[in-house]
Amino acid sequence: MTASAAAKYGTTRRTMTVRVNGQGVTREVSTRTTLADFLRDELDLVSVHLGCEHGECGCCTVLFDGHSVRSCLMLAVQADGHAVETVESLSANPAELHPIQEAFAEEQGLQCGFCTPAMVLRTKEIIETGRELTDAEVRHEISGILCRCTGYQNIVNAVQSAAGRRARGRS
Repeated sequence: MTASAAAKYGTTRRTMTVRVNGQGVTREVSTRTTLADFLRDELDLVSVHLGCEHGECGCCTVLFDGHSVRSCLMLAVQADGHAVETVESLSANPAELHPIQEAFAEEQGLQCGFCTPAMVLRTKEIIETGRELTDAEVRHEISGILCRCTGYQNIVNAVQSAAGRRARGRS
């Protein structure tokens, strides 16, 4: 295939370096590969869930330079030179839960678990601002991630619990 045909049909490849969960990763990827597919297929980070692949459900949310993004809407090459965090970054030991994960478990802020990694990462971003939020504000902050199981109140409780844990940790 000629170079122009490769470009036309999306088989162009590019080398990229990204920091994923604190580790530098260099890979050659197709310029059409989404960040979600790169994380799942290339790096085996299966906590990045693909629900709609149109940016509607938010279940593919990851932290990109500390801010939540829908990884199904980004190309992997857009992450070149940036930092990406998935829920796997929260605990070095898989047998130990991060305080945010503990809050979700204790408050029963999960059921099927499909939205949970995205909710946990969004919670991390929310509580790192240090702002105290009302339940209504928490609902607004998590509104981009759809949960089909919990009715959200337990998730709101988990976010508030995680924020309280963080505040107490600073004291």
